[in-house]
Amino acid sequence: MASSPNPSVDNAGLVAERRARLDATLEALGADALLTSDPFSIRYATGTRNMLVHGLTGPDRLALVAPGGPTVLWEFAGCEHLSDGADWIDEVRPAPALNAKKTPMFREEVARFVAEVADAVVGSWGEGARLAVEGTTSGVIEGLADRGLKMVDGNEIMQTAMMVKQGAEIEAMREAMRVTEAATEALRTAISPGASEQEVWAEFHRALIAGGGELVVTRLLQAGHRTFPYFQEASTNVLRTGDLVCFDTDAVGAGGYSVDFSRTFLCGDDSADDVQVGLHRLALEQLEHNAANLAPGRSFREFASLAFEVPAPYARYGYYQLAHGLGLAGGHPNIPRLDDGAYPLAGGFEPGMVICVESYIGDPDSRQGVKLENQYLITEDSVEQMSTFPTSASSPSARGPSQRPRADAYSVGDPPGVVRPPDRQVNTKNH
Repeated sequence: MASSPNPSVDNAGLVAERRARLDATLEALGADALLTSDPFSIRYATGTRNMLVHGLTGPDRLALVAPGGPTVLWEFAGCEHLSDGADWIDEVRPAPALNAKKTPMFREEVARFVAEVADAVVGSWGEGARLAVEGTTSGVIEGLADRGLKMVDGNEIMQTAMMVKQGAEIEAMREAMRVTEAATEALRTAISPGASEQEVWAEFHRALIAGGGELVVTRLLQAGHRTFPYFQEASTNVLRTGDLVCFDTDAVGAGGYSVDFSRTFLCGDDSADDVQVGLHRLALEQLEHNAANLAPGRSFREFASLAFEVPAPYARYGYYQLAHGLGLAGGHPNIPRLDDGAYPLAGGFEPGMVICVESYIGDPDSRQGVKLENQYLITEDSVEQMSTFPTSASSPSARGPSQRPRADAYSVGDPPGVVRPPDRQVNTKNH
């Protein structure tokens, strides 16, 4: 078996459970096989990774998988050896160059690749086989259709399979959370007047990778007036005493599983002012109110109908959705708010779903905001909060990391506040 990038994660068990789930989903949705170039989907189906971020810039690797059929991996040129011994791969071939970025001869490469895939699919499932396709290029899809294969949406199949986590996946997500929370503590202690947003964010990235995590998919850290409106990425902006600092992990942690929670900190030794305390209290109330409405069997529409009503001055600046799913990456379900039209999302919460509940309260008058988010596991009869980094604390600067209380020690009735890091200047020479 190919070695796992993190020895604390049972990669063999993960892939076995995921393939069983994927095979069942393919059969349930009427597809004979799946062709994907999505790096997260390839990892889900085969347990292998290779230059994931590079793979997001174009089809570097592709996999053909099917229930009971052979699994073929087209691997990045020169990297075929990386999949030696991988239990769920039957054959490794060199990946084609399928677009103009890779070669001006891409059309010839596409034609050869289409012939390879069509021969494999028709040889196993006959003429008119139903092939689910995710990613790749328009030339590949058109070529496969011209060969008589019936095209099926592969992303829908992958999102359906990934939506419900298996036992080994849940344990891997717990390990990913442990690594990410440790990295968040490193970021928290780096927040100090005079440090830039980028310097603080870099501490999170450094600690995440050092702890066995893999990458961060956004740069969502902003301070002071850059906390309003939300979605501003880390910059050269220098932190000042009294600044709020919003941070969203958006991390791919141990075993390739994503971790997504948000916290808002206070920079320096001064106390939070009344506006900041009020914004944090409201954001925490929204988060805990909506999280309390998570329940196995509850429909997404009912969840939306019970959502916290953000007061008018802040409503137009709120987060664009109530919650979203999470696994190897963020995904289905993305749960919208209610509006005057028909609710667009069918279905409901199922055991094994991991759901992230969002909260942002932005104040247009003071030009600052508070972002909070927690990650939850839906079980057979309850809901478990997976993210334990505190959302509020009375005097965090007096505690070291080992004394940091668990988030479940806090409730709506506890006095809210902004988590304050100790005063520490980032040493940019070391990073």
